[in-house]
Amino acid sequence: MPSTSSSAPAPEISATPPPIPGLAPALMRTDTVGNVPHQNGKAPFDIVSAYNSLLRSDPDLTMPVAAIESLVSLLAQTPSLSTISETLDLLNTAAGTLKRSIPNSISLSAGTDLFQRYIITTLQRGGPASAAGDFGAIRSHLLSNGRFFVSRAKESRKAIASVACRFIREGSTVLTNGGSRVVREVLKIAAEAQTRETGAPRFRVVYVVGAPYANDMPNEGDGEGTATIAALRELHVPVATIPEAAIAYSMGKVSMALVGAEGVVENGGIISRMGTYQMAVLAKATKKPLYVVAESHKFVRMFPLGQYDLGVEQNVLDFTTAQSTRIAHEKAVTGATDTGLLTPKAEPSPASKPADFGFGDKTPQVNDRKEYFDQGSETWSQSNTLAQKMDTVDYTPPDLISALVTEAGVLTPSAVSEELIKLWY
Repeated sequence: MPSTSSSAPAPEISATPPPIPGLAPALMRTDTVGNVPHQNGKAPFDIVSAYNSLLRSDPDLTMPVAAIESLVSLLAQTPSLSTISETLDLLNTAAGTLKRSIPNSISLSAGTDLFQRYIITTLQRGGPASAAGDFGAIRSHLLSNGRFFVSRAKESRKAIASVACRFIREGSTVLTNGGSRVVREVLKIAAEAQTRETGAPRFRVVYVVGAPYANDMPNEGDGEGTATIAALRELHVPVATIPEAAIAYSMGKVSMALVGAEGVVENGGIISRMGTYQMAVLAKATKKPLYVVAESHKFVRMFPLGQYDLGVEQNVLDFTTAQSTRIAHEKAVTGATDTGLLTPKAEPSPASKPADFGFGDKTPQVNDRKEYFDQGSETWSQSNTLAQKMDTVDYTPPDLISALVTEAGVLTPSAVSEELIKLWY
């Protein structure tokens, strides 16, 4: 009698990741977490992790270029795409995930939106692959053009510097702020050019460095312009650092102001680090030109009506009746009164200094102060809030800007809208 097997069939293995408590099912999490579903057993592509990894690996990489490069990597690692509609939907979902991952996405949005438009334009132009309906060839064409777009965006900084350096003449004094990589490149090229011609740089720089606390004098070793200041001094360019409160005082010694931008809006104004608007107002009042250097991938389709119409939550005006931790600590240590807070502070002794204090004195290192990097700690929450406040931006209207320099050349603010039309259509 033939034997019969009574073994049960193997259970079906689901390709859907197991549920995570407190989160939506995996297929619904795709556009919120930034993951692309598994491809042939591979781990999902995390667009946010890829973006952050690019920024960490290359300090000179800007946010929009890192975002574009992440989208190109996403396309390269998603071979299951079979239609143009799926491709565009994937890019749109990933771009939205990136925008939601950071508090201020203005600069990032400019890059992702322009890249998506570039992809659509590439598809509309078509070619032999489009005519034949071969999506595999279309996808290869998109990847090739996407990589070309990234390389061109990276080279734009040098093209801008070669033009803008001509604005910096011998004997001039340049006022600048922030950590713009384009500004750094412009000043560096100008210093090198003057050194070749005359043996040494013949201009000076006044660098505005922000203080993390209202009553602190700036520490140029901890600010975002540290790299630029160090690079200029290595090239023997005289650099003076001033607090934001001394901008008006210094305008009499300044020949011109040079700033970067996080975004160039439709009316020719710019969105840049907090304090740029103040600098532009003072430059206009003292009849000093203000020049903006910015890549075209930072042109953003926005038309802000004022400072509070930027689409980002900044909480700059934080009204409270409670004293800050730092001021309360100073009162306890020095015995200062409310009228004595503007006098030089006495350095607290190590014994009287609380263990969780000191973020304003120096930037903590991971090995020294792990509590700042432990996202579950109260100290991390306080320092992270401070970092967000220091990363605030303001809007400078076009009537305060003398000219904008991009890789396409020198533009007046009124010409920005026409340039946007060229980029988008």
